[in-house]
Amino acid sequence: MASEMQNSNPTILNAADLPTRLHTAVSHKPGAYGIFTSAIPSLANTDDPFSTSPYSPAESDSEDELMEEPIDEQEIYDLISTISDPEHPISLGSLAVVSLPDILIKPTLPNVPDSPLRTVTVLITPTITHCSLATVIGLGVRVRLEQSLPPRFRVDVRIKEGTHSTADEVNKQLADKERVAAALENGTLMGVIAKMLETCQ
Repeated sequence: MASEMQNSNPTILNAADLPTRLHTAVSHKPGAYGIFTSAIPSLANTDDPFSTSPYSPAESDSEDELMEEPIDEQEIYDLISTISDPEHPISLGSLAVVSLPDILIKPTLPNVPDSPLRTVTVLITPTITHCSLATVIGLGVRVRLEQSLPPRFRVDVRIKEGTHSTADEVNKQLADKERVAAALENGTLMGVIAKMLETCQ
């Protein structure tokens, strides 16, 4: 680890301007209907065979259990944007190291449209082109996603093209499962990553 800060004056975005769904999320579970909490369930009269209510608690619960909850790019961004930079006590989102347009979710098996397998690709933009901590940042993003997402998701973290002087080398490290596994067994490195993830919401 470098003892001196590599980028002592990074550009910082206002946290209030970052895209997020964290504070405006609405629960879709039965009973969570805001001002209509008491009104919605009363519409469902399960004893009335002619009831036209769209709400049936028992039916809704079983459907929720069977359906896979969709995960989109905004949700991925919300998971990783609050990770702290290893050099600065600032989030990766505020430093624009991660940004919503640089996150892509696509089918892992394009020839099998019914497959639930998905690949999440995150492109990282280091704050400076010679950042020696780019691999650590990539590992932090990868660990966060692998801990947070269901097993049907594959994680692909890479340096955005043209933003780092040794992007190819860093990308090889981040894509090599054996090297990633070996790095995650390093106690010192895991200590740095754990510190980065402390600020996650």
